[in-house]
Amino acid sequence: MDVFGRLFPESLFPRKLSDAAERRLRLAQARAEEAVIRAHVDNALMFVDTLAEELSFDRAIDTYVRVMGVPEPLASTIATRALVALGQDLVTATRRPSSRDTEPVTGGEEDSRPRLRINDADPRHRSIKRA
Repeated sequence: MDVFGRLFPESLFPRKLSDAAERRLRLAQARAEEAVIRAHVDNALMFVDTLAEELSFDRAIDTYVRVMGVPEPLASTIATRALVALGQDLVTATRRPSSRDTEPVTGGEEDSRPRLRINDADPRHRSIKRA
């Protein structure tokens, strides 16, 4: 019997999990993977903000993925979610009218649109703050 066999005997840690334990394990794994993705996206956005004067937002995201050695398909997921986060400021909120609405609801007046983040690389916008 090897060292690991004595430390972790089969009777304590059976190879086959019950169906309920397998489901809990899969849910915990999914939550952990999602937390890793969120952390990468947050850090990629920090790269975008930090390097705004030197790199475009897409190059900053690509640089983050490359420097961190993030493999595919995780790299694509991180890049897409970072772009979605950056684009949220560009898209005004709209919703489909329900059957009780008489007019569609749109994002509001022309002057209430959010500030465009892609212009943050402009030296006139040096005070970049993350929400």
